[in-house]
Amino acid sequence: METILQKADFIEKENIAQLHFPHTEVITDEKQRKLRLHDLENATALGNIEHNKIKIVFEDNNGMKYTETTIWATTEEDVVLKSGITIPLHRIHRVII
Repeated sequence: METILQKADFIEKENIAQLHFPHTEVITDEKQRKLRLHDLENATALGNIEHNKIKIVFEDNNGMKYTETTIWATTEEDVVLKSGITIPLHRIHRVII
């Protein structure tokens, strides 16, 4: 998992609101998409119960990025971070707990 972080640039969660996200899905394998959702649900629970920070690896229109934050909610379309910042679910490559 560390290799995916090496391919991504770190971004502060406060700067995510300025990013632009394409509408295409970054994960083509259905099994991997289910795993992503499972990991996001676990990370959301950890964020709400224990306030644990996790790493989210995602892709905007300029390439791979990651942030370290607490997930407040996971919806059908987005991951919601503190201060109402969102990342589209379909642009998330991996969640590292």
